[in-house]
Amino acid sequence: MAAKRKNLELSARRLARDPHLGAFIKKHGAITHRRRHSRSAFQSLARTIIFQQLSGKAAETILRRFIALFPGKRFPTPEDVLKIRTAKLRSAGISAQKSAYLKDLAQKCTDGTIDTKKFPKMTDEEVIAHVTAVKGIGEWTAHMFMMFTLGRPDILPTGDLGIQKGFKKLFGLKTLPTTEQMHLLAKGWRGHRTVACFYLWRLMDEN
Repeated sequence: MAAKRKNLELSARRLARDPHLGAFIKKHGAITHRRRHSRSAFQSLARTIIFQQLSGKAAETILRRFIALFPGKRFPTPEDVLKIRTAKLRSAGISAQKSAYLKDLAQKCTDGTIDTKKFPKMTDEEVIAHVTAVKGIGEWTAHMFMMFTLGRPDILPTGDLGIQKGFKKLFGLKTLPTTEQMHLLAKGWRGHRTVACFYLWRLMDEN
């Protein structure tokens, strides 16, 4: 954790020299994380599935009900999720589709399709391919997972609306940028794009 924090602070210092982000970074100081994640890979991905297409408050309620289905556990294991009946998951407010996604995630975490021990040696592209093998998990979820759970330093989630709006505001664009435009504009941030995105989100929080 200390090494990751040090790397994030290093990124902030490097980005402080950027002609576009620099002034904003100097104003706000170092940002280590926009939000903190200390979850296992299974927990992080399961939580993301539950939160899909729901408001934060509704999702938190359903998440609490989901965890309550497994008494005495801070969070269920993949094996727990495989054993529980879909009807029980539905009783917690989880849709039939999301129940299937959770079962698929649990299955892939137990049969070796998702092997969390391999993540440290994987490239970003390999991690994306690995986790999107799970039903219901796409590139955006993979990007968030790499940023907040794995702590990867150079992630640019071009599919995130907040990031798109951040580019638009920072660079004074008339319309939301395309993926190609964002990669071009972020060329000078290479190696540190995760932290750059933290600042883009902070920029949008000031609206």
